[in-house]
Amino acid sequence: MSVFKWGILGTGKIARRFMQAAFYVPEAQVVAVGSRSQATANQFGAQFGVPKRYGSYDALLADPEVEIVYVATPHSLHAENTLAALQAGKHVLCEKPFTLNAAQAEQVIHAARASGKFVMEGMWTRCFPVVREIVRRLQAGELGEVRVVIADFGFRAPFDPASRLFAPELGGGALLDVGVYPVALAFMVLGAPKQTLSTATLGSTGVDELCSIVFTYENGAHALLSASLRADTPKQAHICGTNARITIPEPWWKPSEAYLIRTDGTTEHLLYPYEGDGLQFEIRHVHDCLRQRLTESPWMPLDETLAIMRVLDTLRAQWGVRYPGE
Repeated sequence: MSVFKWGILGTGKIARRFMQAAFYVPEAQVVAVGSRSQATANQFGAQFGVPKRYGSYDALLADPEVEIVYVATPHSLHAENTLAALQAGKHVLCEKPFTLNAAQAEQVIHAARASGKFVMEGMWTRCFPVVREIVRRLQAGELGEVRVVIADFGFRAPFDPASRLFAPELGGGALLDVGVYPVALAFMVLGAPKQTLSTATLGSTGVDELCSIVFTYENGAHALLSASLRADTPKQAHICGTNARITIPEPWWKPSEAYLIRTDGTTEHLLYPYEGDGLQFEIRHVHDCLRQRLTESPWMPLDETLAIMRVLDTLRAQWGVRYPGE
């Protein structure tokens, strides 16, 4: 079994979750962590047993032992960090959202394809076993023609204007942090929408704290999506077709089960339990892609990442939300 050597850029919450998930993947070896602070890198490395601890991102990227970089920095740094990793000759898994906007995504994707390295947006939901089974059922036509997708992701975050959730300079707002999940689900099921309608409530820092979205499609299907930083929501997803519907209970973006409910009243329980947080499935998928010498994920291709970023741009434009430098 070949070993894949990872370096982690960032030491925040998602980096810690990634590190914990890597313990479930024997062939994943995290050899280095990079932070903007040597003390923070040392603390992270000591906690998780990471041997190399760098006080700068550049120092980690210069390490020849690192093969794959997991970009776990704030949204506003994703494009810069991914480009730097590609320039250093590394494969990249970049945490969602891929970038702040479509212009950045285009730049990164161009660099990725020119480099010949594997690059993927970390849309971990796509990698869960039950989601792969849902995709199989959709492709087999078991739901008939999908007419409606409904998904929400909302939680109550304590207000901190300097935090990544609320600060415009960090790419704050419900849409980029959690709204990207229901948007990506709608893309997975129905593709890119024909029309996008939406509304949002902006907070005191100017970012969206609540948004509601309707996608319409050429075939008349709808996607009804919402995201919130200021209220807890059911956190469920429903894919409704002419022959059956699939319900994914809370938390639908990291699911262990789903229910296929047919129009004749019969129900099938799709149960795929797992240990830990579930990020291990994304790690394994990256390894599988690298074994196959792929430069893009078939489950989260770069063209789809770009199409999603363009829709996110459209939504923010409808609300008048702009990030510094745009």
